[in-house]
Amino acid sequence: MKIEIVEFAEGAKKAEGVAVIIDVFRAFSVECYAFDAGVSQIIATSEVQSALEMKKLYRNSVLAGERNEIKIEGFDYGNSPTEILKADLTGKILIHTTTAGTHGLVSAVNAETVLTGSFVNCGAIVRYIRFLNPDTVYLVAMGYRAKESADEDLLCAKLIKERLNGGNEITKKDIDALQHSSGKRFFNKANINFSPPTDFFLCTMTDRFNFVLKAVKRPDGNVSIIRTDI
Repeated sequence: MKIEIVEFAEGAKKAEGVAVIIDVFRAFSVECYAFDAGVSQIIATSEVQSALEMKKLYRNSVLAGERNEIKIEGFDYGNSPTEILKADLTGKILIHTTTAGTHGLVSAVNAETVLTGSFVNCGAIVRYIRFLNPDTVYLVAMGYRAKESADEDLLCAKLIKERLNGGNEITKKDIDALQHSSGKRFFNKANINFSPPTDFFLCTMTDRFNFVLKAVKRPDGNVSIIRTDI
């Protein structure tokens, strides 16, 4: 099994075989928490306008997402797992758009199988890839705003790769260190209304969920997120 770590939308476009689009802070952590909270389905889109238009089509839908980390005007929720935990989402359709993660899903046009990637369901991702046993796996670290390398996404990619190769895992110390690098924004009091400290801890709870989220292209160009329990 050939495993490559790449970055950003360019990496997603390059990906073949199985592509894992990684956005730890916070898109694909949010989607795991949303399914755990009882949503019936998630539709991911890269465009705000597309999200707003879909909200009109689906009566039982809610909007979640961010631009510049902040909840989009007119949306029900931001891109915060803390918000999701507090919400009543049972039976709802979640329409989700973010700067990095959902853009990566839409960009992965050459991969046969596309999965979302995060720490919270990392073990399930590894088990599912082993089950598929593909020739090629691309681990796509989407980075901060899909433009800058993000320590958490690269660390998650490293963890998945090491587990697939049967090697040593990263340590809790490695994850805790993110508080002082890419995760320090969650501890800035100025950001508490949209990026609270609890988001950091919820996004770094490794192996909390035993399911994978598979991205399937829709006829309208957006992406359906399908939960598969492992």
